[in-house]
Amino acid sequence: MLEDMAMRGLRSDTQHEYVRFVRSFAAFLGRAPDTATAEDIRRFQVHQRESGVQPPTINCSVSALRFFVTVTLDRPDLSRRLVLARYPRKLPAVLSVEEVGRLLESAPGTKYKAILGAAYGAGLRVSEVATLKVDDIDSTRMLIRVEQGKGRKDRNTMLSPQLLALLRLWWKEGKQRGVMLPHGWLFPGRTHGDPISTRQINRAIHEAAEAAGIRKRVSPHTLRHSFATHLLEQDVDIRVIQVLMGHSKLDTTALYARVATKTIRSVTSPLEHLATLMRGEEHSD
Repeated sequence: MLEDMAMRGLRSDTQHEYVRFVRSFAAFLGRAPDTATAEDIRRFQVHQRESGVQPPTINCSVSALRFFVTVTLDRPDLSRRLVLARYPRKLPAVLSVEEVGRLLESAPGTKYKAILGAAYGAGLRVSEVATLKVDDIDSTRMLIRVEQGKGRKDRNTMLSPQLLALLRLWWKEGKQRGVMLPHGWLFPGRTHGDPISTRQINRAIHEAAEAAGIRKRVSPHTLRHSFATHLLEQDVDIRVIQVLMGHSKLDTTALYARVATKTIRSVTSPLEHLATLMRGEEHSD
């Protein structure tokens, strides 16, 4: 299975998760997973439900087991027995522009101001921010190159003058501290040869949110959600936002239309048109 995943270019963390789910399935069976039957798969999914396993985890296990039985075992008949769990999609938490400003002001130091600024100013995932390199910042074309984002895709996203100023402040400070290596990580971790960990970024944003008095549940992904929502409220074409976010499906980007309050408020209710029509008829009488 490891060989099959490597041949298909699955990321190392995805490989780790897939193996973990297959191991869990084998533990449930009490025997080698390649001896599984369709009834075994049904029993395992019933067991997951009854054990209170959450739908997102169930769906991750379905992806792992589908790969295992379809690719490694060459048993597509078993794959058809796996059932995805349906669950309601929650609206993403979004900060106001003023709240984002307070959050950045409360970030612990220049480095984290630049990190949170990149997450919001370019709509980057936390893993994408963490693995940015100095050479990924193209100040000539005002672009940020994101290498091997979700789905192992490269893309370019926007580099605003304000974000560039934040990054330059951090670059100068990092050079003075001797942590910025040529062609190295833009945000080095505790050892300069490694990038900052996503855990460190999460910890910093929670501290900043508390210091800023923001009571919403805030994570690095909240800044990415806020980036897309605020662009939509500025009347940026949703297809442009899709490209900037690196979404493969427009449906994913369209979710932000449900939280873009300015966009929602700008829509005129059909009841208003009806009232206008009725008033016009009254005047004509």
